Amino acid sequence: MPRIDRYILSQFLTLFGFFALVLVSVYWINRAVSLFEQLISDGQTALVVLEFTALTLPLVISVVLPIAAFAASAYGTNRLSSESELVAMQAAGMSPWRLARPVLVFGLLVAVMVAMLVHSLVPLARARLADRQAEIAQNVTAQFLRAGSFQYPVRGVTLYIREIADDGRLMDFFLEDGRDPNDQITYTATEALVVRTEAGPRLVLMQGMVQALRRTGERQSLSVTRFSELAYDLATLISTESSRKRDLRTYSTLELMRADAALLEATGATSDKARAEAHERLAKPFQAPIAAMLGFATLLIGGYSRFGVWRQVIWAVVALIAVQFLATAAESQVARDAGRWPLIYVSPLVGALISLFLLWLAAKPRRLRDKGRTAPVTEAAA
Repeated sequence: MPRIDRYILSQFLTLFGFFALVLVSVYWINRAVSLFEQLISDGQTALVVLEFTALTLPLVISVVLPIAAFAASAYGTNRLSSESELVAMQAAGMSPWRLARPVLVFGLLVAVMVAMLVHSLVPLARARLADRQAEIAQNVTAQFLRAGSFQYPVRGVTLYIREIADDGRLMDFFLEDGRDPNDQITYTATEALVVRTEAGPRLVLMQGMVQALRRTGERQSLSVTRFSELAYDLATLISTESSRKRDLRTYSTLELMRADAALLEATGATSDKARAEAHERLAKPFQAPIAAMLGFATLLIGGYSRFGVWRQVIWAVVALIAVQFLATAAESQVARDAGRWPLIYVSPLVGALISLFLLWLAAKPRRLRDKGRTAPVTEAAA
């Protein structure tokens, strides 16, 4: 690589490291605050909060890196222009196409980082996060088994515990399940215990009764059953989705591309949806070089000015927003119909076309000025 390319690339990489650090910190802190409030309110420790925020970090970085690449490219080009270095390069005969080469290399380096994240670290972090959420969801006592107050773990369910003994026994237990208006069931027991099993947490009620109120049209019937011991599945109180499917995003890209029957059954998704998720990951790294080229090419069309290139900066931001808007619109269309997954590649393609047009526009005035300079010489010779 020529020295001038190494110089431009080193400038952009230095700025990229700064902007990436700042943006990741802002995004991560914002995410950590929301997780902190949610987990602490559920009775979790600070170590659990730190673990959860660390597991969200790969996803945050993959989202931030293209934005940091755009910021580094735009700011670096502005600095090269304000310090007249860009003018000197152009005066030496370097065309905009030639100047764009180190910028493209810079964007491809960032794209490799994004690809490593979205294809390996992000799925692994999502899988680990899902497992930890399932583990914490089984910690029923920390979630909603609190003494002396009525709790509403899910819609239509009321829970009350008079006291929680030191050995974990729930004294004077009351549970009303009114999720089905036509079949309302009330459980009462003098004692209850939470027992962990392979199928999830179970609630063992002792010395109590079940009152079932059933409505059939205008008729109502009440049945009472007394018991010495009764097992109750607490999974229905932890989540309304007791048979929770595995998240499609926790699988690797290769597994999604060749989704088999076992994967589709475990996730409850279709083959088109799995393929759409894979192609979304494949298209995501292209955002980095497109963002870098937009930040460079848009500022290049302004040339040198003592008043700066703030207009070009605004147009660069508008171009990036337009490309991101197309990406968001494509994702919404694919979410409605997974068979439309080719729309995912429209945004990178449009961004590449805009960058090529801007580079062509930046090179065009130079040729026009050259023609303007040669015209008087031709007339004088005549």
